[in-house]
Amino acid sequence: MNNRYARQTTLSEIGEVGQQKIANASVLCIGAGGLGCPALLYLAAAGVGRIGIVDFDHVETTNLQRQVLFTSDQIGQNKAEAARDQLQALNPEIEITPYPYELNADNAEQLFAAYDLIIDGSDNFATKFLVNDAAVKTGKPFIYGSILGFDGQVSVFNFNGGPCYRCLFPEPPQSHIPNCAEAGVIGAVAGLIGTTQAMEAIKIIVQDKNFEILSGQLWIIDTRSMQNRLLSLPVDQNCPVCSKKKEDIILQYTSRTCSSIPEITVEEAQKDKMSLFIDVREDDEWHAGHIEGAEHFALSALMMGKLPDIAKDREIILYCQKGIRSQQALQIMKEQGYTKLQSMAGGYAAWGIQG
Repeated sequence: MNNRYARQTTLSEIGEVGQQKIANASVLCIGAGGLGCPALLYLAAAGVGRIGIVDFDHVETTNLQRQVLFTSDQIGQNKAEAARDQLQALNPEIEITPYPYELNADNAEQLFAAYDLIIDGSDNFATKFLVNDAAVKTGKPFIYGSILGFDGQVSVFNFNGGPCYRCLFPEPPQSHIPNCAEAGVIGAVAGLIGTTQAMEAIKIIVQDKNFEILSGQLWIIDTRSMQNRLLSLPVDQNCPVCSKKKEDIILQYTSRTCSSIPEITVEEAQKDKMSLFIDVREDDEWHAGHIEGAEHFALSALMMGKLPDIAKDREIILYCQKGIRSQQALQIMKEQGYTKLQSMAGGYAAWGIQG
């Protein structure tokens, strides 16, 4: 076996047999951005035999803070091609194919069919839903990652009968969710999540008995405190995608611009005397401080199929720490028939500033 991989073949979980599996594997990475760059670096270094990179964007100066594959002299180059060049220099023994165009409903199925598994390094819901639907349609597992500010999430979807992304989020949120350019991000957070995605890919490829894959689980980390949670994700038997026959799944790709759904500002919420406030953060966050008079029902409980014992026509304001998880909770509760929901923009953090 090639001495290049000696440090990982020494591990009993990998060995020469596992390394051969890695060499025979193929991985398609959607996006060579903050998540894709570290994931690609470690997959190439590990010796994944064939890697595809889909990205239509070009390297910009602001990317270099977190997109660690690129150098200043690559500014202006297509990301997929620039990433190919860097990875090929790192490991000339593997095959790397750039796809310097946007993933869409017309090309996703053909691209996915050519690879064993998919890394989701996208930064918008339209692409994430397309990735999920194409993965289900082609029978490929995909490794989800998401970052915002100091927070990150990882899960594995569509693996060995586990849930798909739409079991968690049946439809894209219709309100605007800030991206990294708007909300900010620390490069190291992107590195942590992207590297975790690479590790999950290696675990799926090698399939050692000691590996526990994040299928049916959502790993969440807040790097400010390094507190992390592992939430259980059940399969939705009525999922709009994975409950269907593969041939009945129609791939769609919608605009990245979302229309508005009920959202309320902190200033408006503080004047609201009629609505019930529900805190969807976890227990430790609730006990550390919450809005007076609010009730507590964690997002993790909603994800497990539990619902608050509240009339479905009750006026409700959902809030979390920054207004992201409350959007997720709104989607889940809306699907369960709650009709008068609003998500509080900025969350409890903004309430403390305004209150």
